[in-house]
Amino acid sequence: MIDPLKLSRRFAGLRSLIDNRPSGASLRFMQLGALALLALCPAIALAQTNCETSSDMDAATQTALTNTALHYYDLIAKGDTATLRQNSIPALTADFSGIAATITANQSALAAAAPTARPAFLLTAQGTEPLSHAEFFCGVFGRNGQTSGSAAFYLNGLAPGKYGVVILDAPSAKGVYTVSEILQQQGSDWKLGGLYIKDAHFNGHDSNWFISQAEAFQKKGETHNAWLYYVVARTLISPLPFMSTAATDKLYDESQKVQPADFPEEGKTSDLSAGATTYKLIALFPEVVGNDLDLIVKYQVPSIADSNQTYESNMAVMKALVSKFPELRDAFTSVVARAVDPSGHDYGTMLAMKSIK
Repeated sequence: MIDPLKLSRRFAGLRSLIDNRPSGASLRFMQLGALALLALCPAIALAQTNCETSSDMDAATQTALTNTALHYYDLIAKGDTATLRQNSIPALTADFSGIAATITANQSALAAAAPTARPAFLLTAQGTEPLSHAEFFCGVFGRNGQTSGSAAFYLNGLAPGKYGVVILDAPSAKGVYTVSEILQQQGSDWKLGGLYIKDAHFNGHDSNWFISQAEAFQKKGETHNAWLYYVVARTLISPLPFMSTAATDKLYDESQKVQPADFPEEGKTSDLSAGATTYKLIALFPEVVGNDLDLIVKYQVPSIADSNQTYESNMAVMKALVSKFPELRDAFTSVVARAVDPSGHDYGTMLAMKSIK
């Protein structure tokens, strides 16, 4: 029997990473092109949803989804953003800048690849109004949760309709890429509703490498580094930030064994003392910036209006963080501190790890 609460908790760790990533960051291992239809959801599912795996759906639908996704991939590889925009849903057509930027950044790598499609998923959202919260459980779930062919999708604000999820594997000389397309049925056509492109490797290292590093950190008693590297490993094998699989669930369970009690998590803050000041940390997670693996720390401030004062606070937070957890020096190139005011606006400062004294 499926335990929805357990599944939602497993998803929450990855959702938290997505929600808290710094705006404007260079996301090589989680590169968001656009998602006009779908957003992340922290809650339990409503019952107005249905999911069919490739083996469940009729042959005509399965063929249409796969062929459409491969056709759109061809447009991406050619850099034909004009035609792709014409074949997108209206909400995406109205603002295609995110899709266009992602295609430009990845076109050369994808042009040299030969994509293969994974089995597609067909999501059906029922009703007449957008679903505030929706979860889709696809395939066979066992006593312990997901199996090798299953998947779960966690979505928010989803309009009624049929949606295809097609993931294409596109290994090339420049990386091991996945191209994930969200397709919405409009009449007899499948229009592009979202696009995610990501490299499943970072600096030549795949998820298994980060798992091995996490295990090595754990053996040395460096549980903070271990947990953070499990986060990277889980991100690398997740084609979509709102999708979980047996593999991501397994990594979540492993990471829970070393979840630091003194790190912020899922809306719970943690305290960091810097001299006479105590800062409330709201997020702490790894991030790829170019070829570097950096550590992002976000904390609460009443205001960021005074940039000089905020800069000094950022510097104090970074130094206090590394002083409290010196093991971080072995795992990250730089630290980025982002002060966040009550309205959600932030001010960030980066400092190379070697410069933090």
